[in-house]
Amino acid sequence: QVQLVESGGGLVQPGGSLRLSCAASGIIFRRYTMGWYRQAPGKQRELVAATGSGGNTNYADSTKGRFSISRDNAGNTVYLQMNNLQPEDTAVYYCTAKIGHSANRPWSTGEGYWGQGTQVTVSS
Repeated sequence: QVQLVESGGGLVQPGGSLRLSCAASGIIFRRYTMGWYRQAPGKQRELVAATGSGGNTNYADSTKGRFSISRDNAGNTVYLQMNNLQPEDTAVYYCTAKIGHSANRPWSTGEGYWGQGTQVTVSS
């Protein structure tokens, strides 16, 4: 059974930082493209960042220079370091895994595996 379990969300003030983690089980992790998506109230789910099986990365324009995705293949975990957080970053953040997919192209919620999400709230 595949499980993606996110952790690290919470409440942070503008300009602050958070580090999200996603622990994967039930998949051969190193073969999967891993991604972080987010969904704010009333908005569509959108790609935040992704990392391919070879370690290449892709970021949404809104997160470039502030967010960093990394993966630990030995530990079956993908991370999202988020710096200089702003209120518009408030959303539920989801971890997702998809095999044989480019990190440079988003995928839909009907594809791959998804975690349950973790809430990130940026507010003073």
